[in-house]
Amino acid sequence: MIAKNSQPIVFVVDDDESVRGSLHYLLRSVDLECQALPSATEFLAVYDPAQPGCLVLDVRMPGMSGLELQEQLNLRGAIIPVIFITGHGDIPMAVEAMQQGANDFLQKPFRDQDLIDRIQRALEKDGRTRAALEQHESIRERIATLTPRERQVLTLMTQGKANKLMAHELGLSQRTVEIHRARVMDKSGAASLAQLVRMVMDVEPQPPQPAGG
Repeated sequence: MIAKNSQPIVFVVDDDESVRGSLHYLLRSVDLECQALPSATEFLAVYDPAQPGCLVLDVRMPGMSGLELQEQLNLRGAIIPVIFITGHGDIPMAVEAMQQGANDFLQKPFRDQDLIDRIQRALEKDGRTRAALEQHESIRERIATLTPRERQVLTLMTQGKANKLMAHELGLSQRTVEIHRARVMDKSGAASLAQLVRMVMDVEPQPPQPAGG
């Protein structure tokens, strides 16, 4: 496995050795870390989902094709942005790749700068996605520290219930509710009730709303 590295890696997967070599040289020339691999199976053997980066992927390859590799990554829930490259100009294939979540599609021959620009955008997207996931995970961990009673109070807080009403529904004194409420705010790290509501909405699926009459 590739060790997790804070430096993003641009993975190049292409069965053409000359393409791998030229792309590796190009990316290193603009100070981008690159790892070039000759097949989809070799990429899957070393890929660590925790590693930031993007994937420059040839569509047509012997064995597992680029589209089949993309399907495997989707099944694994991988978030790495994929940029497909092809020398065939296969528009239906491009459409299928984009429908399956590809980040971009570039036809050979392409200008070096066009590829670099697309890679930079893909790396920025990967960074934003990972930052959001890290924030969500942090929120989940904080909410998980709540006791069952604090979790009940949290639910009522996010429903906009006043302390007096919460005390009645939970069979507690208003003072006890205030203590639980303060602990919820402290453990969650929220600066306000509005922020707490947004945090909970970000990490927890919302129940379906009843259909309007």
